[in-house]
Amino acid sequence: MKSILITGASQGIGQCTAEMFLDAGWRVGLLARNAERLTAVANGRDNAVVLEADVTDEAAMASAFDGFVGEAGRLDALFNNAGMFGPAGPIDDVPLAGFDEVMNVNVRGMFVAAQLAFKQMRKQAPQGGRIINNGSLSAHVPREGSVCYTMSKHAITGLTRTLSLDGRPFDIACGQIDIGNAATDMVAGLNDALVAEGKAPIASMDVAAAAKSVLHMAELPLSANVQFMTVMATKMPFIGRG
Repeated sequence: MKSILITGASQGIGQCTAEMFLDAGWRVGLLARNAERLTAVANGRDNAVVLEADVTDEAAMASAFDGFVGEAGRLDALFNNAGMFGPAGPIDDVPLAGFDEVMNVNVRGMFVAAQLAFKQMRKQAPQGGRIINNGSLSAHVPREGSVCYTMSKHAITGLTRTLSLDGRPFDIACGQIDIGNAATDMVAGLNDALVAEGKAPIASMDVAAAAKSVLHMAELPLSANVQFMTVMATKMPFIGRG
């Protein structure tokens, strides 16, 4: 049974992806801060492993990875997914504490998870594995008032490229999925704010479309890699921006 650890697995894209991998027969490490929500996602399935941890807590993350590998025997894949949007607005309206929080979760947290996964994949036998980072369309073009989130996702693209290069000698593949407006609570919150301002809501897509894309990336043999994949709502104003 192949194994994958998914961060941010208690809601949104992480939850949908975890459920899809569980249904596909993978052993899935469900990692997030809310154990109650994770238990609900696991739903009593034998191939689900609940891992309560904060991605910014290095010790808790190391313990979670060790516990999962102890049960699964190895780590075949990581979906490095946990993240947050943070404060919105022009840069002079953004409190520094809000910026620090976004960078702590979206950059440091993803670094910690990738570091632990890379370490395990490098030492296990047979060697190797796959790291899939959750980027965003904001890794290419920003949405208005998204300076914290956009900066963090550009950093993740740098992480993806570097891990792809450094992982080659160890059969560690790394790719990035850039998702545009999956219908999650975060997108719902953005739409609520837009409607309150008298603006039209943004186009969105079923979150399952993103989850299926992650599953496709993970199921490839290590001799093949999706370096970057963009999955987005068809009617998003991404192509054709001037």
